[in-house]
Amino acid sequence: MTPAFRALAALMALALAAPGFAHAQQAEVAFGGIRADTSLPVQVTADTLSVNQTDGTATFSGNVLVVQGEMRLSAERVEVVYGSADRSRIERLHASGQVTLVSGKDAAEAADAVYTIESGAVEMTGGVLLTQGASTIAGQKLVIDLVSGTGRMEGRVTTVLQPGGN
Repeated sequence: MTPAFRALAALMALALAAPGFAHAQQAEVAFGGIRADTSLPVQVTADTLSVNQTDGTATFSGNVLVVQGEMRLSAERVEVVYGSADRSRIERLHASGQVTLVSGKDAAEAADAVYTIESGAVEMTGGVLLTQGASTIAGQKLVIDLVSGTGRMEGRVTTVLQPGGN
């Protein structure tokens, strides 16, 4: 029996043993590559910037790139919400339009994402696709804890697992 055939047989046995595994409503996901030091500065680059002093927001649009340490987030538009008491502290980022989050070998794509800086939580929604090496997982909502490197995919989860991976 060839190694490829054994891997295929093992994958089929796994699928038969756990029928809800490949198509579930929710899946826990390890994010060894998607971790971030939330105390590092956040650098934002974009084509345009609009600032609203009244509500404490700044909106970056056009080719937006947000960098914090090794983590990269790109989108068409990113709204930065500052603290109500301390306008120099960023509370959260709301990214929309072809959002991509990359850290290490892990990458996630979605329509929207909200990154709460202090807690290190990222919530991605709208046709989420996560790629980890050769494996992929898709769903409607991905919640990532950047501090612990863990996450949860929800909403008709579909995954493709590559046998022989680590």
